[in-house]
Amino acid sequence: MGIKKYKYYFYKPKSEIVKDILTWLAIAGGIYIAATSPYFVRNLLRSIKKWRRYSKKKIADTFYNLKRQGLIEIHQKGPQIYISLTKEGKKKAGRFQIDALKIKKPKKWDGKWRLVIFDISQLKKFHREAFRGKLKELGFCPLQKSVWVYPFDCQAEIELLREFFGLTEKEIKLIIAEKIENDWEIKKFFKLS
Repeated sequence: MGIKKYKYYFYKPKSEIVKDILTWLAIAGGIYIAATSPYFVRNLLRSIKKWRRYSKKKIADTFYNLKRQGLIEIHQKGPQIYISLTKEGKKKAGRFQIDALKIKKPKKWDGKWRLVIFDISQLKKFHREAFRGKLKELGFCPLQKSVWVYPFDCQAEIELLREFFGLTEKEIKLIIAEKIENDWEIKKFFKLS
């Protein structure tokens, strides 16, 4: 590893370490580490090789701060230490996932349109506006206020957004269509023709 690369990782901001730890815990669902010795951080680093790019002190400090903020729980049962996200920690990890969300674009379009339609009540106005804003950010094209279109597979991303905003399949639906009448404007929007 070159010096520049090493420096980048070693001096990475704390917010990036927090993001990495919370995201990893969200994916793993929690971890456990043998805590039979005072080398907790070393055992932790061995468990998660990705974190070796951070200094031991930064990792230890980050875990301490996450616990203090109520984002993670650390329990010891016998010789094992269990680390998991709290409800608030899961929310924050979810926000990191949503912020980094991108839809992969294949080299060739399959000729199908993905229509996202939603009917979210006035009581959930904040969720509706945030969902609409995220669709715009992801590059969807609005057909109507609550009907948006995208040319590439986005089912996993829509499911993640639905879950993150606490919405149901009744409130948000994904439709795959072969044809949209007069779709030349949409094709132009997505630079497909």
